[in-house]
Amino acid sequence: MNVIKLLEEWYISNCEGDWEHDWNVKIQSVDMLGWLISINLVDTRVDGKEFPVYKVERSVDDWVHCKVENSIFNGSGGAGNLEEILIVFITWLVKVDKNFRKKK
Repeated sequence: MNVIKLLEEWYISNCEGDWEHDWNVKIQSVDMLGWLISINLVDTRVDGKEFPVYKVERSVDDWVHCKVENSIFNGSGGAGNLEEILIVFITWLVKVDKNFRKKK
């Protein structure tokens, strides 16, 4: 699974003139040696869809927490967990958005 390519496809599919002008996808490193990803879901096909809280804590350096709150996906994890956070988001996206990745 190429999560970057899938995230790009989803982002492009939501660009309609207004949505893309707000902050929509933020990926940042944080001072606790990890990652924080925030994705604005407002006015997307997945806005309001249920997202089960995802929490895995394998060690102090290997952990992932993901949730959707106030129409914002928030994922955080250890320094080696960036791809896993994106996989959690994309896996959920494919499950709840039946039109994602369909050929037009």
